[in-house]
Amino acid sequence: MIRSMTGYGKGEAAGASGRCVVEVRTVNHRYGEVTVKLPRSFLAYEHELRKAAANRIKRGKADLFVQWEEAAGAAQVPPVNMAAARGYQAAFLELARELRLSPEIPLSLIVSQKNVLQEAAGEEQPDLLPQVLQAVLAALDALDAMRLREGEALERDLRERRQGLAELVAQVTERAPLVVEEYEAKLRQRLAKLLNDTELDPQRLAQEVALMADRCDVTEELVRLQSHFVQFDETLALTEPVGRKLDFLMQELNREVNTIGSKANDAQVTALVVQMKAELERMREQVQNIE
Repeated sequence: MIRSMTGYGKGEAAGASGRCVVEVRTVNHRYGEVTVKLPRSFLAYEHELRKAAANRIKRGKADLFVQWEEAAGAAQVPPVNMAAARGYQAAFLELARELRLSPEIPLSLIVSQKNVLQEAAGEEQPDLLPQVLQAVLAALDALDAMRLREGEALERDLRERRQGLAELVAQVTERAPLVVEEYEAKLRQRLAKLLNDTELDPQRLAQEVALMADRCDVTEELVRLQSHFVQFDETLALTEPVGRKLDFLMQELNREVNTIGSKANDAQVTALVVQMKAELERMREQVQNIE
């Protein structure tokens, strides 16, 4: 089942102590990477939250945002370190006198200094981890639903483009044998004009045609393309993350098409190869979005 690497999910869980709101956003990335941003009082939970997200997000860059809203009456007023506050006040007054500035010191300046407001005892509560995990899993469920919807659209598009590519390959398969036949006919005409009534050497002509046929033979490339198409379809049907495998198959498909282009000594085949490469590039761009 195809999943997109990009998506968004939101989840929340409420309890007696408050409400936890979690948002998760994912974007394309070559590997799996999870960043967790949460309140300082929840830092002890970071490992568990990161592990929960990594179990669900195998490829892509994920940002997990955790917010906590205290329940009414549950918030604790942090204790004030009066000694530190008075010390900062005295220091600011002395600095104002030295610099001949106004001695007015706003309360907000003192409160913002380190250690003036202390953390309330017991602010980190281990019993909140199940509630936070509940919100995280709800956000991941919402994210997964969105990535699956986008994945279905990606799969439909890739299957259609793969079918279009197969049709172009079929045209090359049909055209390839005619290239040698037309080359032989043109060679006969040119030699006939050059030699006038002189009889052509059938053996020498056959050798030239054989050399041309060997240089232009794309049978192996066409067979490998068909094999890659089968693998591509089978990979799309897998339930595990398939982005990397599809990316590898796109490289193989592109390699075979490039080889056909280098061997082609025919304007029609060259034009078909150009179309195939354009279609492969569109497919490659889509594959980059798959987990």
